[in-house]
Amino acid sequence: MWAYESVFYQIYPLGFCGAPFENDGVLNSRILKVIDWIPHLKRLNVNALYFSPVFESDTHGYNTRDFSKIDVRLGTNEDFANVCSRLHENGIRVVLDGVFNHVGRGFWAFQDVLKNRERSPYVGWFARIDFNGNSPYNDGLWYEGWEGNYDLVKLNLKNEDVVGHIFENIRLWVAEFDIDGLRLDVAYCLDESFLSRLRGFAESLKPDFFLLGEMLHGDYNRLMNDRMLHSATNYECYKGLYSSFNSMNMFEIVHSLLRQFGPENWTLYKGKHLLSFVDNHDVTRVASILSNPRHLPLIYTLMFTMPGIPCVYYGSEWGAKAEKREGDPALRACFSSPEWNGLAEHIAKLSEIKRNSPALNYGAFRSVLLTNKQCIFERKTDGERILIAINADGDNFTAHFDAGCGTAVDLLTGGQHDFGGGSLLEGYSCHIWKTER
Repeated sequence: MWAYESVFYQIYPLGFCGAPFENDGVLNSRILKVIDWIPHLKRLNVNALYFSPVFESDTHGYNTRDFSKIDVRLGTNEDFANVCSRLHENGIRVVLDGVFNHVGRGFWAFQDVLKNRERSPYVGWFARIDFNGNSPYNDGLWYEGWEGNYDLVKLNLKNEDVVGHIFENIRLWVAEFDIDGLRLDVAYCLDESFLSRLRGFAESLKPDFFLLGEMLHGDYNRLMNDRMLHSATNYECYKGLYSSFNSMNMFEIVHSLLRQFGPENWTLYKGKHLLSFVDNHDVTRVASILSNPRHLPLIYTLMFTMPGIPCVYYGSEWGAKAEKREGDPALRACFSSPEWNGLAEHIAKLSEIKRNSPALNYGAFRSVLLTNKQCIFERKTDGERILIAINADGDNFTAHFDAGCGTAVDLLTGGQHDFGGGSLLEGYSCHIWKTER
């Protein structure tokens, strides 16, 4: 699967393009801005772009009005087809947000229910509608909103017409935009039989079509398996990454990694590829959540080299800040142009290393040395062995461990490293050693 050898970049298009929050109905081809960022994406060495919602919606994109039409605030279908074509020409795959659990109040079928009530042929398209109740919008009927959010009307994914409508639009997205995969919004809420059917349908369109599910907790194997999704968002390690640095307790993240990918037979996700990230459109940006800015290159090094598919959220590669308490629009900012600094350069190098390393793409995980402030772990395939060392402390640390070899090349610097007499880890340093075999 191509995604397992990729580095993803996430854009939240409505924010990225500076679109108004409310759908004003005014056509503006803002999405073409993505084309201007392609040189930046190539410089970062990313080769897959994940777009948060792009289809016509009421406000933030997750309250869809029309699955077949690019949001008027972003442009036309032709504009987005142009963007996708240019991305593909530059070796960058395209993954869209599939928001299938719910739609917006402006969704055409729900509007028909509001107008025609029991006479509407679309009553069965929605999870639960009670014409004897009322909604917070005083509709004269009650309906199920996703997790109590009544701007998000829950769909009935057991209804054949609904499934057919969704599948027909996915077919359209492949035909018009040549998309390479979908990220399933709130996948943990989706009907499992729907996901099984989606897997087969998607593979009939493209054999290597990638399906990623948003999952927050629980056993990711429930939906990430040979019948449903290829991958899931690794929220367990997301939390472990930043809190390990903030509490100076590397045991937390390494415990999670061993639980998920370690050498024991009971590990949960050995051989699987979860999506790794340090922030996204729903959470505080990593530069704002880390208490020590010197840890920024280190957390990205850990995220890129642990098992999984690394994903960078637009703007965070140069250290943009925003906190969740400021509201979602703050997390989904519009930047006039990309910035480049030492952190971006470091991430670009990590991307290059990850994409070209079989061990980092597919290798087993083993903890080699672990203290509160330092960790060294191994990624290994039959043909390649990589050691990753992190020193989260400001003081130098001499690591004594069985390296299993005498010398190595540091892929970050290109320098030779001799393991004899212990390895000096400078304060706030990271190393990616490729050992000689």
